[in-house]
Amino acid sequence: MDAALGCSLLSFLAEVPDPRSRHGRRHPLTAILALACCAIMSGAKSYAAIGQWGQDQDIAMMHRLGFTRTPPKAGGIRKVLIALDVKALEHALTQWSEALLSRPIAAEPSPVQACALDGKSARGSFDGLQKAVHLLSLVAHESGLTLAQAAVPHGGAEKTNEHKAALRLLEGLVLQGRLITGDAMFCQRDFCQQVIAAGGDYLVFVKDNQPTLLHDIQTAFAPAAAGAFSPSAATDLG
Repeated sequence: MDAALGCSLLSFLAEVPDPRSRHGRRHPLTAILALACCAIMSGAKSYAAIGQWGQDQDIAMMHRLGFTRTPPKAGGIRKVLIALDVKALEHALTQWSEALLSRPIAAEPSPVQACALDGKSARGSFDGLQKAVHLLSLVAHESGLTLAQAAVPHGGAEKTNEHKAALRLLEGLVLQGRLITGDAMFCQRDFCQQVIAAGGDYLVFVKDNQPTLLHDIQTAFAPAAAGAFSPSAATDLG
């Protein structure tokens, strides 16, 4: 929320539609979302921890977030976040991350920005009946900012689900000037073509899931046999 950056988190959160009725609103939605974001970035991992973080801050901090009265506790924050349009919030956070990482136009070309695709199961999301929520995120290497994330259908049990989720996750993102990195599950033709078509580059592992490609690479980089000449060298000597 540094004004010098020209991209206040609050200004992006203000674009998220409020799911509450106008009657009985005690706190601005932007302030509640900003509190939750700040608490999570400070290490909070539950509604109780988010609520406690808000109670622990001084009045000046709460005023900066937009509160005009004592902030809500965990129960009130939980109700708001459950009713929220998740896609709208993720879009706002993606736009904020993009604004933070935007680079000014300069005479010298900017270095390529590396971003990693990373899948993780959300801690505490398994309830004994439903599978744990598995999220696929695109994270900037240098800053650690999450540019975008999406839930992987059917969890992370089937690794192919992350590959398909990545195709949807990258849609609409600015990939020009970015290097998308990932493990072997993303070594797929459609994924690589999508990144290139969007103006980006990719760096992925090649393993046994692509046996022909792996063999070709191993052959290309294999050391030459002792005493053997390459065809071109033999022609030159002749």
